[in-house]
Amino acid sequence: MADQRRTSDLVGEVRTTQKGDKVRDEEFPEIPGVRSTDLEPYVGLRYLSKLFRLIAIILLLLLVAEIVTGITTQGSAALPTLLGEASRLIVLAGALWGVGDLAILMIDVGHDVRAVRVYLSRQTQAMNGQDRDRSAPANINSRSA
Repeated sequence: MADQRRTSDLVGEVRTTQKGDKVRDEEFPEIPGVRSTDLEPYVGLRYLSKLFRLIAIILLLLLVAEIVTGITTQGSAALPTLLGEASRLIVLAGALWGVGDLAILMIDVGHDVRAVRVYLSRQTQAMNGQDRDRSAPANINSRSA
């Protein structure tokens, strides 16, 4: 799986600047070995979460409007019908709100996966560097003995 990943979009390679250019380090800090795509936020999932929550709020507002309209037009005779409609709309609004929360959870999971990828790449690089350091003294000691 690591063979299929792109490694050409490292932050250091992408963000080459000349002397007069200003770099905004606050937005994208330069971390060696971290791809620029690993630092991008999940914009689409945030909008999706807000959309589902907005739809849930609209459904609850429609529920209130339906209750007011039903009671003003038919009085207490509309209560059995309104209870059935109210329960359906509340369940649907709750489900939409829950889907919005799941989108936020997916964002958190994505951040965790990205962090694991960064730590794993750093650990791999550190282990490769230690292997080189271990092999060099072993060769020197075998020659001197």
